[in-house]
Amino acid sequence: MRGKKLLAGIIIFAVAPHMPAKADSTADFYAGAGREMKMVIRSEPGSGYDQLSRLLARHIARNIPGTPNIVPVNMPGGGGITAANYLANVAPKDGSVVSIVGQGLVADQALGLSPQLKVDLDRFNWIGNLQSSNQILIVWHTSPTKTLEDAKIRETSIGTTGAGSASTHYPAFYNKVLNTKFKLIFGYTGGPTINMAMERGEVEGRGTNTYASYLATTPHFIERNLIRPLVQIGIRKDSNMPDVPLLLDQNIAPENQAAVAFMSKAATMGRPFATTPGVPAERVSALRRAFDKTMQDPAFIAEAAKLKEEVDPMKGEELAQLVHEILQAGPAVRQRVLELIKTDGPSQ
Repeated sequence: MRGKKLLAGIIIFAVAPHMPAKADSTADFYAGAGREMKMVIRSEPGSGYDQLSRLLARHIARNIPGTPNIVPVNMPGGGGITAANYLANVAPKDGSVVSIVGQGLVADQALGLSPQLKVDLDRFNWIGNLQSSNQILIVWHTSPTKTLEDAKIRETSIGTTGAGSASTHYPAFYNKVLNTKFKLIFGYTGGPTINMAMERGEVEGRGTNTYASYLATTPHFIERNLIRPLVQIGIRKDSNMPDVPLLLDQNIAPENQAAVAFMSKAATMGRPFATTPGVPAERVSALRRAFDKTMQDPAFIAEAAKLKEEVDPMKGEELAQLVHEILQAGPAVRQRVLELIKTDGPSQ
C-alpha cells in the first residue's frame, strides 16, 4: 500500500509541472522585465478608432496573464493600411503588438483595391470584434431627401474622401444595385471633415459610418435627430435602427445578389481586433480569452457606456472564420463587386 502511494506521488510530481506550462510561459512572457505591449491605432488622436483603442487598452491588460503595460501608438495613414502593414511586416511576431484593424481592409484585400496593402489578413491572429454595427448612409436633417425612395428620384450630394475609399464604394454600390442618385463630392480628408461639410450645407450626406461610431464621436447628431439614416448594410438589421431599410431586404436583381451578400458580410467587420501573424498558439488563445473576459468586465462596460461606445462583441474564432469567408469569395463575385463599386473621380 505504501509502495502504491509512493508511485502515485511520483506520477503526480512528474505530470503536474507539465500541465500549466503553457499558461505559465504565457504569463512569464507578458510579465517579463520591462515588457510592454503596443496598441497600434490606425488613425489620428481623437478619432473613433482612437477612443475605442485606448478604452480597450485601459482594460484588457488586467485579463492578460502577466498583466502587461499596454502603450497606445497612433499610426494613421491610408485608411488603416499603414498600421496593417506595420503589423504584418515590421512588428515583432510574438503577441506583444495588437491593433483594431481598419474595417474595410478585408474587402480591400479580397478585391485587390489597394496595391499598397502588403498583408495577407487571413494570416493575422484575430482576437475578437468589439462592434459589428452595420454601415449606414445618412443625410443631414435639412436634406429634401427623407427616404431611400426619395434618393431614387432626386440627386443627393454625398461627401467622400476619394475614389477607392469606403466613403465612395457604398454610395456607388447603392446607385447601381438600388438605382439611387447619390452624387459623390470628392476631396474631404475624412469623416470629421465630411460631418462639418454637412453642417455647413456643402453636402447633404455621408456615404458610410456606423451608428455606434456616430453615437461615440458625435452623439448630438443622434440625440438631436440631426442625421437621418436612409439605408443600412449588414447581415441583419441593427437593433438601434429597426425602421431603416436593410439592403438585403431590397429587391435585388439576380445578377447582383451574390455581390450584395459579399458587401453585407464585409460591412459587419466593425472594429476587428488582431495581433500579428506568427504568434504562438498559446498566446493567441490567452489574448482571445482576455478579450472575452474584458467584454464582460463591469468596469469596461461602465466606461464604454460613459463614452457612448456601443459594444457588440464577436469571438475571435468567429471573426477569423468571417475574414476567411470574405477573402475566399469566388472570382466572379469579386469581379461583379468591383464593377458595382467603381467610381470616376480623384483617388483617395
